[in-house]
Amino acid sequence: MSRAPLVLGVESSCDETGFGLVSEGVLLGQGLASSAAQHAEFGGVVPEIAARAHLAAAVPTLRIALADAGVELADVTHVAATSGPGLATAVHVGLAAAKSLAWALDVPLYGVHHLAGHAAADTLEHGPLPAQSIILIVSGGHTSILHVGDLVRDPIEHLGDTLDDAAGEAFDKVSRLLGLGYPGGPAISRAATGGDPAAFAFPRAMLRPGDAPYTFSFSGLKTAVARTVEKIERAGEQVPVADIAASFEQAVVDVLVTKALRAVEDRGLSTLVIVGGVAANARLRAVAAERCAARGIELRVPPPRLCTDNGAMIAAVGDLLVRSGAEPSGLGIAADPSAVLHGAQLPLLR
Repeated sequence: MSRAPLVLGVESSCDETGFGLVSEGVLLGQGLASSAAQHAEFGGVVPEIAARAHLAAAVPTLRIALADAGVELADVTHVAATSGPGLATAVHVGLAAAKSLAWALDVPLYGVHHLAGHAAADTLEHGPLPAQSIILIVSGGHTSILHVGDLVRDPIEHLGDTLDDAAGEAFDKVSRLLGLGYPGGPAISRAATGGDPAAFAFPRAMLRPGDAPYTFSFSGLKTAVARTVEKIERAGEQVPVADIAASFEQAVVDVLVTKALRAVEDRGLSTLVIVGGVAANARLRAVAAERCAARGIELRVPPPRLCTDNGAMIAAVGDLLVRSGAEPSGLGIAADPSAVLHGAQLPLLR
């Protein structure tokens, strides 16, 4: 009798080193290390620091994942790794580790698109995705609305992306303006807790009639916050950090939820899935839940531990690929730091 596949997922696209183990849709264990603290003094991720941190963290984090799952490395039947997009040096480290493991274990290797991993993360909490859904991906480097059928068998349709800063980047930059530190998402969220989201009327970009319905732009919002802070400081007044943080956060959330729900209704669907690092934001989760409930739309959001970059989400994609009968990518798969999302599995570069 053949044993159930046990997929090891490897993630290293930015500043988190992640290993996860998934079998037949069930997360068995994971290990995660972050180099965020090393980047804080620079106000953002430094690629070379991230790559060196991945090198240092890979083996200890793998051991944590195996212990958490209660399995041995020899039990792994398949390996999946982020092969793009991401920081070039960072992606290379994780992919090289995955290739080494697949070669040493003599098991198949799958190259996975990082954003498909975020989408798959929700399946580890709520089970298989519906036949059709709208997925809003909101992270440090990406803000996209996708129309998704079968995640690993069907082409993924991009309905809209951001023209400039991703939502997560906007959080980082506004956090720096307000002196709240890096990473900006959690810092803004904490500061906003005691603030008034209606204190400042910051712009809701791309929501006017005639604007692209699913396209985002956050650079104008970031500039509006900067000008507001500058004006207050020029007047010699104390900057109301909590109110500005809450008003900024609300402006981002309003645009994200409005456009995502528009996509759900325009496509005649009934499910919205929100994933990515910013999906951990409490305000986004609350507003989305309220507005989805009012429209009779099912909302699926993974728990915060599965929102940020992690190996479990990559293992989840690998597990789906294995169970769908997809051909492995093989050891010849190359890193593709600028990979566009057309499907969950990245093709070999020719």
